[in-house]
Amino acid sequence: MLAIFAGAALFICGLLLLFREAIARRRLSDPNKAAQGAASPTLEPPRQGLGFLGVSRNWPGLGMMAVGAILLISGAYG
Repeated sequence: MLAIFAGAALFICGLLLLFREAIARRRLSDPNKAAQGAASPTLEPPRQGLGFLGVSRNWPGLGMMAVGAILLISGAYG
């Protein structure tokens, strides 16, 4: 039972780490710039790429999720 709780905690912490990495490393939008008549009236930052999804930046979160999944599976069969 302890392996299941530890696996669930590791999986959730890894997921939160991935969320933090995706949100915290990017430049946030500027609502004042969008209100001044910019090309697009959205709050999305310009030239937003998918670089934040790379494995090199997210390996700690992915590793925690993998260890958590292994603990969950081993706890289910043990």
